[in-house]
Parts: sequence; structure tokens; C-alpha cells
Amino acid sequence: MDQLKIVGGKRLAGQIVISGAKNAALPILCAGLLTSGTLELSNVPRLHDVKTMLKLLAKTGLAVQQDGENVTLNGGAIDSLEAPYELVKTMRASILVLGPLLARFGQAKVSLPGGCAIGSRPVDQHIKGLEALGATIHIEGGYIYATCPKLKGASIRTDMITVTGTENLLMAATLAEGETVLENAAQEPEVTDLANLLVAMGAKIDGIGTGRLVIQGVAQLHGARHAVISDRIEAATFLCAVAATGGDITLTNTRTDILDAALVKLRELGLQMTIGRDSIRAVMNARPRPVSFSTTEYPGFPTDMQAQFMAVNTIADGASRVAENIFENRFMHVQEMNRLGAAIRTDGNVATITGVARLLGAPVMATDLRASASLVIAAMAAEGTTIIDRIYHLDRGYDRMEDKLSRVGADIVRIKA
Repeated sequence: MDQLKIVGGKRLAGQIVISGAKNAALPILCAGLLTSGTLELSNVPRLHDVKTMLKLLAKTGLAVQQDGENVTLNGGAIDSLEAPYELVKTMRASILVLGPLLARFGQAKVSLPGGCAIGSRPVDQHIKGLEALGATIHIEGGYIYATCPKLKGASIRTDMITVTGTENLLMAATLAEGETVLENAAQEPEVTDLANLLVAMGAKIDGIGTGRLVIQGVAQLHGARHAVISDRIEAATFLCAVAATGGDITLTNTRTDILDAALVKLRELGLQMTIGRDSIRAVMNARPRPVSFSTTEYPGFPTDMQAQFMAVNTIADGASRVAENIFENRFMHVQEMNRLGAAIRTDGNVATITGVARLLGAPVMATDLRASASLVIAAMAAEGTTIIDRIYHLDRGYDRMEDKLSRVGADIVRIKA
């Protein structure tokens, strides 16, 4: 099992190219199941989750070709409507094959998903929405069985805002008969990116980027070309890294228009930024100021950045308060940061961080994807050497993070345990 060895105290300087967004790429890959045509996708990040999703899609008979960040899919010869447990168990996004398979072929068998252990993420909203579209669904032996000769349009209001739920129902509705209205829809940029691809494939969708999506079903979709949007979480993670270590870095291939909530807090903590059309130059020459925030759905502060900002707060000049309102188990990085000398107390969904003058390197363990990134940031800001175990979590969502950071001056290497 791989580990990361990080010697802290190095300032960062140079340029980092931001990869495509994991949370956009995964549903976009699943959209290949909706058509017998060919999808030509670019800016697809090279991640473990993407590799797993492509394996899963190939298992259905979807033709997959990959050349670096370019992926070509063809759904003309799909011969299996099952997503097996061995591929689904490590990645919750696997549930996104359910809607497309059901809509195009009238049935699907999908294992209940796994993924990071950051809290309850039930699939009941997916099931209720598909049932509203006319599907018959039951769960047996850890699998979701869904059938429906032809989905029918319906008005659906989810009980909560759910990103993957919105994406699953959106894809299913494109091939449903009649009009579907999705109320309380997720507004994340990754949902918008999927919707834009579906329109390029011939779908009829109004309200893209809002909480109310109106879909007029079509008889079939066709192939298209599409570039996956830049990863806003990766960009904000590297901005937190330079805020914690000091230095001068420039991010390219980024989307500043979808980073608003994170950029506001980065400015609060003292990061100086020059914003270009698709680039950000970030300079930090002082100790961070503490920033308090509460996580919420887009366009609010993203839960996927909570841990990384907490890492910066551990060495800030003062105290801060962080409220996690999305996932109940997303403070598992706290005890690992405290091993590095941080002063963090938790009470339910609220963490209070008292900034310390310095962190000291120590062995720590990653517990989930974003916790992994936060430990990398804390380790780079610490004195001495830190060994981070279980970095397979990191590989699920960051494209060669240690390579990108080492090129801008971090002392970080991957080692075998």
C-alpha cells in the first residue's frame, strides 16, 4: 500500500495545470449509456474513480477507448444491464448507471454503492424519483432491480438537494415520454456540465444551472463532443496549499466563475490573488488569518473544501469555527491533524480551531478523499517529516497530486509501505 512522505516547510513557486473535474467526469461517462452513438470526451482526469467507472461501463458492453485525458465511448453494442458489486463497492457514483440503463433499455440491476465513509448518503431519492417516472423497483440481496418498458414524464421534488440524485433523474428523463420537472434540483457546476453535454446529444432541457429543471423527453440521443469542466475542488485545494506554506503559484486551465465561495474565504485568510480568464495567480507571504464558515449546497461553501480550509486554520493567527452541514462523519481528519499538533475541538457538527504557531510532522492516516488532501496541506506546512498512510483515497479524486506539488517546490514523494 502506497504512502506519501512529506518534509514540510517548503514555499511553493511555479505553475500548476488543473485537471478536469472528477465530479463532472463520472456522470458524463455514464451518459454514454444513453446513446448508440459515439461520445468524444476531453479533459477527463486520470483518476482511480474514472478508471473504475470505465471498467464498469465496459462491463455493460459500452466500447471504451482512452488516450490520456481523451476518452471515446460508443454504446452501440451494450449487452449487460448489470453493475456488479465488485466494481460498485468502492465508488458511490456507480449508482449513476441506473437511470441511463433503465431509460434506454427498460431495466437495470445495480449493486448498492459504497465510497468514502463520510456519512449517510442514501439512494432513496434516486429510487423515489425513478418510481415517479413509472419504474418498478425493489432491493434484494444488496442489489437494486428496476424495470419499466417506457419511462413517463412526471413532476418530481426531491426531499433534499442531491447532486447524484439530480444527475440520475436528469439522464433518465431525457428519454422519458413527455415532460419531466425536477424541483429542488442541485445547482452544482458539475450538474450543469452534464446538462450541457446532454443538450449537445439532443436532449431538451430548460432551467440549466437553476433549482428547477424542465426536460422534454426525446425518442433517442446521439453522439457528441464535450470537454469536461475544470476541477474547482482541485483548484481550491492548491490555493489552500500555498496559503498554508507561503509562496507564489499560478493555476491554469481553471474556472474562476465557479469558485466564488472558496475565493471569498481565501481572500479573508490573506491570500493575494490575481484572477485571469482561466488562471489564478496566488501569493502568500504572511501567517494566515482565521476564517469561519458553514458548509452548504452550491453556490454556498462546498463540503468538499471543509477539511482543506481547516488545515489552513490550524496555523492561523487566531481561532475559527467550522460547521459541517452536509455529512455527519466529515470530521474524521480532526484527530489526525491533532496528531500533528493542531488544536481542534469538535462538538457535534461544529469544530473550533485555535491556530498554533507551528505543526510538527508525525505519522497520520487518511480516512477519506478530502481528508487526504487536508493532511497533505498540513504536512507541507509542518516542521519535519510526515508519513501519510492510506493515500488510495487521494488517488480517487486528485490527478497525480504529488507530481504537481513537487514541481512547484514541495518535498513530497510516494513510497511503498
